Amino acid sequence: QVQLVESGGGLVQPGGSLRLSCTASRMLFSIYTMGWYRQGPGKERELVADISGGGITNYADSVKGRFTISRDNGKNTMSLQMNSLKPEDTAVYYCNAMSKIPPRNYWGQGTQVTVSS
Repeated sequence: QVQLVESGGGLVQPGGSLRLSCTASRMLFSIYTMGWYRQGPGKERELVADISGGGITNYADSVKGRFTISRDNGKNTMSLQMNSLKPEDTAVYYCNAMSKIPPRNYWGQGTQVTVSS
C-alpha cells in the first residue's frame, strides 16, 4: 500500500520559514506528479504547488516568490521550502501523489503549519 508521510510542520512567527518534507513508499515515485495542498480553517483544500516527475513546477499565485517545491526521485522525497510566511498561510498541509496512467491519487495524513506571533 502506498504511503505518503509528511513532516516539518509547526509554529512559526510571521516572516519566518519552514520546510515541509514528504516521503513516499511502495510506489514508482518518478511517474507521479507530486503536490502540496493546504486547507485553512473554514476553507476548502487548495493547491499550493506541484511538480511533475520531470521537475516542471506550478505554484498558486498566493505563494509565488515565497515557496519553492522540489523533489528527489532517487530518495522518493518531495519538499516545500516556505519563506516569508504570513498568518494566512496557516493551514493543514497535505502531500499528494497523482498519476494519469494508471489513474491514481494518494494523500498523506497532513501536517499543521501555524503562522502567528
